[in-house]
Amino acid sequence: MQDYVIPQNWDRFTAAEHATWARLYQRQVALLPGRACPEFLAGLRALDLAAGIPDFRVLSETLQHLTGWQVVAVPGLVPDAVFFEHLANRRFPAGNFIRRADQLDYLQEPDIFHDVFGHVPMLTDPVFADYMQAYGRGGQRALRHGSLPNLARLYWYTVEFGLVRTDAGLAIYGAGIVSSASETIFALEDASPHRLGFSLPRVLRTPYRIDDFQQTYFVIDSLPALLDETVNTDFAPLYVDLASLPDIPLPAIDPADVVFTRGTQSHAAAH
Repeated sequence: MQDYVIPQNWDRFTAAEHATWARLYQRQVALLPGRACPEFLAGLRALDLAAGIPDFRVLSETLQHLTGWQVVAVPGLVPDAVFFEHLANRRFPAGNFIRRADQLDYLQEPDIFHDVFGHVPMLTDPVFADYMQAYGRGGQRALRHGSLPNLARLYWYTVEFGLVRTDAGLAIYGAGIVSSASETIFALEDASPHRLGFSLPRVLRTPYRIDDFQQTYFVIDSLPALLDETVNTDFAPLYVDLASLPDIPLPAIDPADVVFTRGTQSHAAAH
């Protein structure tokens, strides 16, 4: 199987591209204290991401020492089977380009800032690092079951747009949030989106949108709880059950949902 890995050619990034990275970096690190989860903030402290676009060889040395992961350069989005193969072997594929200076707030295809700043700090955490590898292995099984659309929702609502309960209230850990200035604020502070307690069957039945802020976020109790539930669940019978169930449309609330309102929670049935 072609792995799509390419040389990063770090020395080819221009001063303007490094400046774009630095501008994005400084904007996010000013917003994230008090909003991002402790694991993400600890990951940022463990990595040297401030100066400019990271050299993947140096970044991978640090990551290998911490959790056995490495970052590999790819030209952009890769086929699902290739993506899962990389994750299952503790390799994170990162896009090898950065957005233009006039695209700071939105880019349809993930770039190196989203992939590295958004994802890699969480890979310094041993529990989340294990979750990502488990997801890669689960993706390989989902391909065999023909259930990838359902499993993709788990990635979307955890790895990309996940919230977690902390002693200080709700916090963000999903890469799509922590790498976006506007969604960093929206996900926690706007009154409009639903923030629902994480339930694996519920997540797998919930579609998502890629062209706007999320209408629904799912809140995990902790990273160990997320890892435990996904690793210890047999997805095969779950996929069989899901085949006969309709999706729960956005932005519907199910009677069994636990709803969080900026740090508080209640059962939907009580509303």
